[in-house]
Amino acid sequence: MSVIGLAHVAIQARNYEDTLAFYTKVLGFKVGHSWSLPSFHITEACMLISPDQRTCIEVFDPKAVIPAEGEPATSPEAVRHGALLHFAFYVHDVEDIYDRALAHGAKAYVEPDWISLGEPALRVRNALVHSPNGEVIEFLEAVDFDRSSSSPSSI
Repeated sequence: MSVIGLAHVAIQARNYEDTLAFYTKVLGFKVGHSWSLPSFHITEACMLISPDQRTCIEVFDPKAVIPAEGEPATSPEAVRHGALLHFAFYVHDVEDIYDRALAHGAKAYVEPDWISLGEPALRVRNALVHSPNGEVIEFLEAVDFDRSSSSPSSI
């Protein structure tokens, strides 16, 4: 048995409607299914589906009673290992989506740039924002992380 792929990432919205608007109007997701679950105090929840139909984000309303990660650590001893650090979307144009995200309420975190990873260097173009809801989102242009370490970067 092996993992087939990532099913979804779940987030809890500070403002449900604003969060849906950001993901649908700015990033191009669509609402695939919506529901409520009173036993967990979930009034509104939905599964957002990416334009490629392969990546999903589950969004819960602000009052849902569900386990959560991601509170900032107040000291090195308070680091919550296993917490969601960020999630990344492959995009065609990092600069364009970064600018669109900022124009719709996201906050700049890491401006669009090329970075080099490892030796030999694998060049990656990316940018990161804090969404209006607070999660850290990375925008990443296509890169082959599985390439042979002896082949030159094609980026």
